[in-house]
Amino acid sequence: MSGFPGKFARLAFTAAIAVLPVSCNKPGDVEKADLKEAGYQLTAEGWFRASAQNDWAALQKFIAAGFHADARNADGDSALHIAAREGAEKSAEFLLNRKLPVDQRGNADRTPLMVAVVANQTKMVNWLLRQGADPTLKDKDGFAPLMLAVREGRPGSVAELAAYDRESLDSAILLAALVGRTDVIDSLTNFGASVYTRMDDGRTPLMVAAENGHADAVQLLLELGSSRYTRDADNRTAVDIATAAGYPEIATRISREPHADELVLETPEKIAESMDSYVDAANAGPPAAENETGRPTSAKPAHDHAIPINGETLSTPVSSSGTSAKTSASGPPPGTTFDMPPLVMRHYRETETPVSVKKVEGDTATVSLARNGDREVKVRTGALIPGTNLLVVKVRKRMESGKVSQGLPEEIATVQVRDETTGSTREWISGVPANSHDPVALVEDAATGRRYLATPGQRFRATDGSEYFISDVRPNQMVIQDVASGSVRTIPLRGPRG
Repeated sequence: MSGFPGKFARLAFTAAIAVLPVSCNKPGDVEKADLKEAGYQLTAEGWFRASAQNDWAALQKFIAAGFHADARNADGDSALHIAAREGAEKSAEFLLNRKLPVDQRGNADRTPLMVAVVANQTKMVNWLLRQGADPTLKDKDGFAPLMLAVREGRPGSVAELAAYDRESLDSAILLAALVGRTDVIDSLTNFGASVYTRMDDGRTPLMVAAENGHADAVQLLLELGSSRYTRDADNRTAVDIATAAGYPEIATRISREPHADELVLETPEKIAESMDSYVDAANAGPPAAENETGRPTSAKPAHDHAIPINGETLSTPVSSSGTSAKTSASGPPPGTTFDMPPLVMRHYRETETPVSVKKVEGDTATVSLARNGDREVKVRTGALIPGTNLLVVKVRKRMESGKVSQGLPEEIATVQVRDETTGSTREWISGVPANSHDPVALVEDAATGRRYLATPGQRFRATDGSEYFISDVRPNQMVIQDVASGSVRTIPLRGPRG
């Protein structure tokens, strides 16, 4: 009996081992049990489902149980792609913290940002951009996120991406016209895309929309200021293109009789009123609760109508570091950049009239009127162009070198007209669209909110005494020159809400 206590002790020790908790048997067993209780299996299917359901706590248990965060599904997407598709921000944040690359490539070579765009997850697009997602990468078909947003008709994503990919805005509006995405066209113009942009062959967004039978897009582009009279490299108007493409109803819509205001030479005050109204309307936007970007919209600013920038004094220039910059009397060295007042280009406008100059003979001009089809009329000096208040003041010929003549002098006809209602005057030239005013930009002093009209040739100052010259105004930018140094800078069109 003396050995009994030792045998009893061994039996008790063996029994104790048998009832130890499962977690002591194998690492990860507790997490597996927890996952099962939460409705997941430790499988790829469970992993991707947890990511889609924004269940970051379950994802954490998957990792603790030994699951690899970079697992891919049958399509080649990671859990980060799935989170982006479902708008699962907590899952995405967990995965980024696990060192998954924000621009990880998946199915069709798409990044999570591209997936969020296609899935119409606007808030996720915003979030991924703030995490450093690259908006310029392209998928296997060559589409960057902005172009995917246009193709898929995602105006909210367009609004988020526009500020990150401004170089693509004009290409984007041409694509929107091609596929007929009216809501996207509207969003693009709010953030700086120009309805005046052209393809290499001279086609405008209006021409592209007309050629592809998109009546609603045509109507919107006309409302946004697209010219019905612009011609492409083959001398075709949007009407010609729509007719050739077999869309007579669109051709009819574009070729309506000119409105009275299309035969008026507007005053700067009227131009300012029109451009101000456009920007204010775009700034107002929908109520914050309905704004697809997920951000509150700006309230309509309180200001007087814009005035010509010529001779005005704007805010002190701001350097690239964001601090005020004092320019020396001699200015920066030639060819260098220079500090600018905080100018923002909000809107651009050019207005072609339904009139074009054909030729002049003596004191008589031959002009073409886009009424009931193009028809030519002859008008003598001192007479009104038929059906208008435009008086022919002077006609003449002159020699001028141009691109068409390859730099050689050629004879051109000029006609000076005056609007008897507004008093404004213009000189129209044969072979060049007859505009009712110079190209004009609506610019804003970001420091004060004050708006100005800017046209080529104007000058303005900053409060530190620096003087600037506007050398050019284009549909997508204006070119500013520092008078002291001769250096130039471009101010891009940012749009009403850009």
